Amino acid sequence: MPLVERFLQFTSKYRFLTHFTYWIGTYVLAMSRYNSATDNEYSFQQEMVNSFFFISYAAITSYFFAYFVLPRVLTGKQYIKTLFSSLAGLYVIMVISRIITIYIMEPLIRRRPFEQESIPEILTDMHYLFWHYFIHAFSFAFVFIFIKLLKDQYVVNKRALDLEKQKADMELMALKAQLNPHFLFNTLNNIYSLSILQSPQTSPAIARLSEILDTLLYRSGKMFVPVSQEITLLQNYIELEKLRYDERLIISFEHQVQQDVAIAPLILLSLTENAFKHGAGEDAGSPQIQIKLTQNQDKLTFEISNTFQIKVDQQLGIGLENIRKQLLLLYSETHTFETTVAQRVFTAKLELCLNQEL
Repeated sequence: MPLVERFLQFTSKYRFLTHFTYWIGTYVLAMSRYNSATDNEYSFQQEMVNSFFFISYAAITSYFFAYFVLPRVLTGKQYIKTLFSSLAGLYVIMVISRIITIYIMEPLIRRRPFEQESIPEILTDMHYLFWHYFIHAFSFAFVFIFIKLLKDQYVVNKRALDLEKQKADMELMALKAQLNPHFLFNTLNNIYSLSILQSPQTSPAIARLSEILDTLLYRSGKMFVPVSQEITLLQNYIELEKLRYDERLIISFEHQVQQDVAIAPLILLSLTENAFKHGAGEDAGSPQIQIKLTQNQDKLTFEISNTFQIKVDQQLGIGLENIRKQLLLLYSETHTFETTVAQRVFTAKLELCLNQEL
């Protein structure tokens, strides 16, 4: 987990501790500016009391801006009402701060007798309240608000990314669920025929179907899987399809992989299934399918060609459209996918730039 997310989790779980630590740090920073060698009005102990009160005023002003003024400004509603209520609130905070300073803080650190302003004088001395209280408090509040805005913006962006990822995951699950159900129906019929004939191919066929279902149901839930898993899935799929076409199907599957890289699951199977469906499935003669899979460093190339008898519209077809959507979700800018038709041979070529780790 990134350090920023750990920090956000900690601040959300321990909000009081986080805020308390922040203002203690601010207080220590303010006290660090005290220099006993200079001509100071207060002693170090008196300055500690003075700084405590003024940091408290700054904290109150900061929370007023951060949790009252800012949310209303960002929502963009009732600007006039927000303006007057904010000014009134700030005026009350400054007046109370000045009253506490004169009647509580100053008697603690100053020797009597000394002059004290009356309440009416405090209420009407706007110039002093603004320059000695508002400016001082806002200088601290500005930093507090800036940090809060950064945190809130990060949370909003992360939430948006999480929602986008959830949406992409749901779309991928929907795309994976659209695999051709006729394959299972045809395979079960073929296995049933083999069992009636007591063919020795019955047990291997059941084992391959079981492994395919295990991969589809339990091993393809991750965003990326080993390419070796996809190769085994294709081999089992091809062997089961051979039962349907007997010797009239001419098929070759060549694969050369340097290392077991990670790829998105079921994309290669979808392309292969599309070749059988629109190629061998609609060809009553001797259909041909050629598959080549190569991987070199971070580049994977998958090319599949099939003959066909009926006219092919390479821009249509639910299968290819689903594949394109899945590629856009997972490899938006790191893939090329091309389909061509020449001399009754349909070819689909996929190139992926891989940077995923298992």
